[in-house]
Order: sequence, then C-alpha cells, then structure tokens
Amino acid sequence: MQYNVKIDAFERPLDLLLHLINRLEIDIYDIPVADITGQYLMYIHTMKELKLDIASEYLVMAATLLAIKSKMLLPKHEESFDEDAEEIQFEEDPRDELVERLIEYKKYKEAAHDLKSLEEERSLMYTKPPSDLSDFAKDIQPERVEMNISLYDMLGAFQKLLRRKKLQRPMATKIARQEVSIEKRMTEIISELKMIKGRRSFNELFPYPDREHIVVTFLAILELIKRKEIDVEQQGNFAEIFVEAIVEGA
Repeated sequence: MQYNVKIDAFERPLDLLLHLINRLEIDIYDIPVADITGQYLMYIHTMKELKLDIASEYLVMAATLLAIKSKMLLPKHEESFDEDAEEIQFEEDPRDELVERLIEYKKYKEAAHDLKSLEEERSLMYTKPPSDLSDFAKDIQPERVEMNISLYDMLGAFQKLLRRKKLQRPMATKIARQEVSIEKRMTEIISELKMIKGRRSFNELFPYPDREHIVVTFLAILELIKRKEIDVEQQGNFAEIFVEAIVEGA
C-alpha cells in the first residue's frame, strides 16, 4: 500500500537548519557540523519513511553539509606567511558561506514575522465607538500560553513516538492486515476529539503498534492541521504536544 503525499507546510532547508540550531541551542557562528548534519539527515530519513515529496533543495543542502563535514575532517595546514604582503594568510573556514546564508535568511525571516505581527495587530483595529461589553465579560475564556509548533516539531514528536513504539513492541506478535485510508483515519480522529470535547495527547492518537497504522495516523494529523480542523499546542520546548478539534464559531 503506497502513500504519495505532498505537504504544502514544508518550507525550505534553511528553515530546518535554523530549527535545529535553536533546538540544540548552539551558536550560529560556531556550528558543530557533525552534529547538525546527523540531525538534518535524520529528518530527511523520517520524511522518506513517510513517503513525503522532498524538494531537491533539501537533498542539495544535505550534500552541502556532508561536503563541509568532510572538509572539516581534513588535517589543517599551518598558516602561510606572504613575505611580499608581510601578512599571515589564514585558511578559510568551510562553514563561513553557510553561516552567512543562515544569518541573512534569519534576518529576512524575522523581518517577515514582524511585518506579519503588525498586519495582525492592525487588522484588530476598527473605527467604532466604544460599547458596553460588561454583560459578555463572563463568557471570555482565559488566553492560553502556546508555542508556535512547526512541521519540524511534529516530525520530532513522530520520531520519539516511533522509538517508543519500537521499545514497547512484543517480541513475537501476529497482526491481521487491515488497510486504513488517510481519509478514514481523519474522520476517526475528528470524531474522537469531538467526543471527548477537549484536548488529547499526541501519543494517545496512536493506539496500535502497527507501523502502517502509525504512518497513516500521522499523515492524517498533518492533513487535519493543514485544513485547520484541529489545533496543536505545546507549552515549551520538548514538552508534550496536545491536539484539540477546532469547533466552528468558537
């Protein structure tokens, strides 16, 4: 049973690198290429396991990281002294070009985020006389503190889920094959969330250890997020992710 899915939420390889830099809390000016390359390739492998369409630029970036890693492993030559120029010539760091690209991309990404925030703030302004809303104050729900969850956060949660399911899998088992479509699984998830009328842990949406069922469930969750039928919430880095159905008119 094959799944060929293309998710529009994928952005660019530099987004993934910035995500890994922030997640690992490393200095962007002194990137440990070996660590970042291993993490990057792990995400690429996860995308392939899910049979998601990976843009060629992700593979180009992977090749670039491997090339930089190989250069970093080569023995360093001693600095050469140019008698005519009377100055020491230092060997160029192979990470410099990537660091410059990341800093430039981060600058424009942050500027775009600031402009988006200004747009949202301005959209809340209306030219209307003030009204008495005291009768509606009791219906106002307290604002929840949430973190913006990216697709890479979801992939990280999926990696942890696969490792947990693998450890919990019995030594010998026999499971009858039952093909489940993504559309059917989407309907089941929405029905389950609406039935409990509240949040459910991300891990609780994967009741079966069958790998095929796990992949279908994860793709169904991504599609529901894309259609804005469910909402995901995370209180902090590495914290548990919760899923909740979006109720129309709420």
